[in-house]
Amino acid sequence: MASEKVETIVAGNYIEMERAVAGGAATSEEGDSGAAPSGRRRGKLAISSLFWHGGSVYDAWFSCASNQVAQVLLTLPYSFSQLGMISGIILQIFYGLMGSYTAYLISVLYIEYRTRREREKSADFRNHVIQWFEVLDGLLGRHWRNAGLFFNCTFLLFGSVIQLIACASNIYYINDSLDKRTWTYVFGACCATTVFVPSFRNYRVWSFLGLVMTSYTAWYLTIAALVNGKVEGVTHTGPSKMVLYFTGATNILYTFGGHAVTVEIMHAMWKPQKFKTIYLLATVYVLTLTLPSASAMYWAFGDALLDHSNAFSLLPRTPWRDAAVVLMLLHQFITFGFACTPLYFVWEKAIGVHSSTSVLQRAAARLPVVLPIWFLAVIFPFFGPINSTVGSFLVSFTVYIIPAMAHTAVFAPASARENAVEPPPSAIGGWAGTFAVNCFVVVWVLVVGFGFGGWASTVNFVRQVDTFGLFTKCYQCPPRHYKKN
Repeated sequence: MASEKVETIVAGNYIEMERAVAGGAATSEEGDSGAAPSGRRRGKLAISSLFWHGGSVYDAWFSCASNQVAQVLLTLPYSFSQLGMISGIILQIFYGLMGSYTAYLISVLYIEYRTRREREKSADFRNHVIQWFEVLDGLLGRHWRNAGLFFNCTFLLFGSVIQLIACASNIYYINDSLDKRTWTYVFGACCATTVFVPSFRNYRVWSFLGLVMTSYTAWYLTIAALVNGKVEGVTHTGPSKMVLYFTGATNILYTFGGHAVTVEIMHAMWKPQKFKTIYLLATVYVLTLTLPSASAMYWAFGDALLDHSNAFSLLPRTPWRDAAVVLMLLHQFITFGFACTPLYFVWEKAIGVHSSTSVLQRAAARLPVVLPIWFLAVIFPFFGPINSTVGSFLVSFTVYIIPAMAHTAVFAPASARENAVEPPPSAIGGWAGTFAVNCFVVVWVLVVGFGFGGWASTVNFVRQVDTFGLFTKCYQCPPRHYKKN
């Protein structure tokens, strides 16, 4: 009964909002007469609901799975060449489980924060999207809020940068008449159109299509590698150097750290309490894509991947590969929107237009967010190394360390544990087991992810800058086509 009451409290505003939106739409179409919507209008509303207004558990699952792996799918074979086959497989499973656990912690803190606000202040969230830094602020205070805001926004900023770099890198394998830097300019303009998507609830059809696109690309990589077979003279020496090993490990840390948008996805759900297992199920599905594709590519090409951070670069051009490139480009456009939308919300709140009902006003206000992303993608076009760098310095804190520490801090008082909306399951040992796992996550990620991973990623990133330079015209392109600058 208690959980049903909580669910009613949290979902109430969503239901009211949907009714208000539907009612408002009907009124605007039919005038002030109060007449019932016509059959044509009802059909339009039904189509809009089918493709545009999503808030179910299925929408959340597609959003989580689609957002979790995009361009990183193309860099995981590169990571396997750094780690070796066994370490690559083990670390994918390990970080997949760890990422699912911390996503669970974030969902628990969101429910705790929202329920307290609903009970104590009768908060109305119909025109306000709750974000991670607000959860930290409401539960732990401004210092936690500032830390969460810095790491989350910086991670999402560079996550968006990575999508632009990946777009330019991929399209080059279909059309090399333009260098990658010029393609970055083109796709920066295309991705700027995401300013018109109001919230995560409006990504319903895009999340579904994004996962279909990723699934095709993953199985294309797997099948193409197996059909191609081992290249002549292939070697598998990984792991050969500590720098390469920890660089690859932090790229996998980054792979399963896609829940910097967990709170926004939960807030888009009609019943966010059902999110608890969604991320885990999404991770299981993603592993069925990443493990076969990365393993098959490493088996076929081995150490050649050390100099090819984009898996497409080693496969022969065929209609199947071109289709995979195009589908991945479309998915990266969607993932760019996923990464940028929380930044749009933060910026809207800062300038006071977040509660506006005008799509055009909010879109115009969001445009300044795209400009620094565009600029950074041109400065640092290093496809594989930037993933590892972002993983070690930003994902480690945003996705793993801060959620584990925050959960421990919130429920450290006995009174907080007694009144918790979502007590931990007995399967992990209740409160004692949860706190123990939290400590393990913090120590492991701080030492291995941030410490060794930060060192290795920095060394590798600096080498890329020294080799190719900033603003490089065509990163890892054949020298016969383009000079360094």
